[in-house]
Amino acid sequence: MVEQEPAPQGPGEDPLRAFRQAEDLVRKRPLDALKALEPVLDADPDKPSVQLLAGRAYFHSAQLRRAERALTRVVELDPADHYARFVLGKTLQRLGRLVEALGQMRMASAMHPTPEYQDAIGEVSARLTLDNR
Repeated sequence: MVEQEPAPQGPGEDPLRAFRQAEDLVRKRPLDALKALEPVLDADPDKPSVQLLAGRAYFHSAQLRRAERALTRVVELDPADHYARFVLGKTLQRLGRLVEALGQMRMASAMHPTPEYQDAIGEVSARLTLDNR
């Protein structure tokens, strides 16, 4: 059996491959995910899915200001993206901006009620209550 050379990649396939690779890496190796995502960010910086993936990678690598910028951009481009709002809320929470975090989390939960969103709201609300004593 003869091994064949991989078919040449078309211009639209490399960014897709890079995006998929970044998706696979985002939680366990976020810095590698960001590196894989670079050509996609350069080629399509205003695509919400690209900014969301970058925001997640920034969040998981504790680059919270960059995460905030990327996720805010997603919300500007797609205000109905509940997950972007949730991750933005988690980012703001880690930055210590609890009131802003709570607003984003509540918005996310109103759009798409899930236990994870409710738990996060409860956590931030409890923290705010303790801080105000």
